[in-house]
Amino acid sequence: MGNSRVTTPFGAQSTASEVIAGLDLTGYRVIVTGGGSGIGTETARALAGANAEVTLAVRNIEAAKVAAEDIVGDTGNNKIHIAPLDLADQASIVAFVADWHGPVHILVDNAGIMATPELRTPQGWEMQFATNHLGHFALTSGLRDSLAAAGNARVVVVSSVGHLNGQIVFDDIHFQRRPYDPWEAYGQSKTANILFAVEAAERWAADGITVNALNPGRIPATNLSRHIGEVQSAPASFEPNSTAVSWKTPVQGAATSVLLATSPLLAGVSGRYFEDCNEAAPHQPGIRRGVAAYALDPGNAARLWQVSLDALAGRR
Repeated sequence: MGNSRVTTPFGAQSTASEVIAGLDLTGYRVIVTGGGSGIGTETARALAGANAEVTLAVRNIEAAKVAAEDIVGDTGNNKIHIAPLDLADQASIVAFVADWHGPVHILVDNAGIMATPELRTPQGWEMQFATNHLGHFALTSGLRDSLAAAGNARVVVVSSVGHLNGQIVFDDIHFQRRPYDPWEAYGQSKTANILFAVEAAERWAADGITVNALNPGRIPATNLSRHIGEVQSAPASFEPNSTAVSWKTPVQGAATSVLLATSPLLAGVSGRYFEDCNEAAPHQPGIRRGVAAYALDPGNAARLWQVSLDALAGRR
């Protein structure tokens, strides 16, 4: 297909159950990171409702148990599993991959942290970049053979309108020489999510794996926003009266993820960035939507891939 913008009949107000209506995912094996809360749970619920076998890959096992029981009760699908995964801990990711056997048809890289105080992993990596990007990079790369085994597997990477806060500062990704800014760090990690999709789409096309990124919209009162009260100078999009970003309920917030994960309309589409259930238009200055050119730049994507490989090579 050419590079024409992908559009669907769905939009900002569509829900996860609407975009998956009529699809049967019997026999599909799905992993949702951060599936124990927020839009992760709603993504898992919609996929379970279509009869997929769903694994919630989570840090908080107790919260996931509650979510899983709720999903089983709601859908009647008891093929809901829980597996421990801490994206900031490379050993945890290695263990998750080692424990996984058989194909993965759908991987939703959903978990994330936002605007944390300055924190670092034992490797010295800035925590938002380590969790949101490097963790998912390691997980998805580790599962590549399982994705390839599925045939036509889909990877869905949850990014954010926050990628507009800034591109990756390659000579100081981890804020060793510049003052730490929680929103710059978040924006950088979310730009990385999109660039990962761009490069993985190229590298894994021959395996039949498609990879797309998305902005779920602004969803109030999920765990993601737990640090905002601690942070001064939040971007304007977080003002409650902001109309620049689509405000959504969790079931609306999960819709674009579920669409990318399942819809026949997206068959073969890869390496793109979506919002409100449609491929995003180029970002226009002053409007908090669309996709920044630097987040789709193939040179940036290739460079980030190598930086990420180098980081993981020294992880042990």
